[in-house]
Amino acid sequence: MIATGAQTRYNPGMNWDILGHEWAVQMLQQHIQRGEVRHAYLFVGPPAVGRRTLALRFARALNCLQPPSPGDDCGVCRICRQLSRMEHADLTVIQSEREGAALDVDTIRSLQYNLSLMPYEAKYRIALMLRMHEATESAQNALLKTLEEAPPRVVLLLTANSAEDVLPTIASRCEVLRLRPVAVDILARDLVSSANLPAADAEIIASIAGGRVGLARRLAADPILLQTRAEELENLLEMFASPIRERFAYAHTLVPDGMDREKRDLVRAKMRSLFGTWQTVWRDVLLVAGGSSAPLTNPDLQVLIRTLAGQFSPADALRWIEQYETAINRLPNANLKLLAEVLLLDLPRLLPPSISPLVLAEEKAHEQPD
Repeated sequence: MIATGAQTRYNPGMNWDILGHEWAVQMLQQHIQRGEVRHAYLFVGPPAVGRRTLALRFARALNCLQPPSPGDDCGVCRICRQLSRMEHADLTVIQSEREGAALDVDTIRSLQYNLSLMPYEAKYRIALMLRMHEATESAQNALLKTLEEAPPRVVLLLTANSAEDVLPTIASRCEVLRLRPVAVDILARDLVSSANLPAADAEIIASIAGGRVGLARRLAADPILLQTRAEELENLLEMFASPIRERFAYAHTLVPDGMDREKRDLVRAKMRSLFGTWQTVWRDVLLVAGGSSAPLTNPDLQVLIRTLAGQFSPADALRWIEQYETAINRLPNANLKLLAEVLLLDLPRLLPPSISPLVLAEEKAHEQPD
């Protein structure tokens, strides 16, 4: 069991309390200090790497009522607190209705009206546009006019998985900041100090998060997330050893009949998490089978990973990685039950002793202190 105990902390002036993206903080601070604030910024990187956090800290530094120094924010004034909660009158947050859904053109047109108004009380009116890679082509095209002729005292902050996931005309009109995951050892040390975790637990969580600070801190703060991951991995082991009939039964359990819209959204979220966890296992198999020395995403499952790497080639592992990536991308519009059935049927069947619940037991034994 991994202990948790995250706590909130704030250190004004110290790189906005942003871990791993100090270069980006320094650049944004210089834009403020020199009076060279751009009209649009695009923060790109994998989910939970800190895109939204950095964008909000920039918004605070732009609008803080009592900045301790140019380019910094106090973190305690009314505007800073409201922006942190994404509740300020001069902040408009735009995103698709749910993760994986499309951001439509009507939402962009509504935003354009809001941006035409002068700020209510802040220095800048901020548009925070989350997951712009989910915007339809027509929605992105509609945004071009605003990017080309941004109203005065307006700053647009966009986030996306990568600059290539938005139209080139969008990216070319923004200051692009490419955020990368933090080195696992650096993130682990931060979790030890910020979340009061034992070093061994911090290293595991940092690895599971793949160096993404936001995800690591959520895992450290919420033990339910780690329990969900453990259940997802146990389900994978069960499916390895299950015949076709049981795999169909699991697909029907995963995607029940007669779901309303709210339930379907919850199932999509569960499947996105499940497929993402299973994908990390094959990613580790690919590394081990290919002889890579790169750190594993699941260092607590080394026995399982080595077992799979001894039976499957890097090409096999890569194929399953791509299958899960395709499945995740299709979740918004796919027949969910059919999607689950196809993935489960294609999963290789491995009978004990190749793969069995004993593998997890062995993993847990390795976690125990000497």
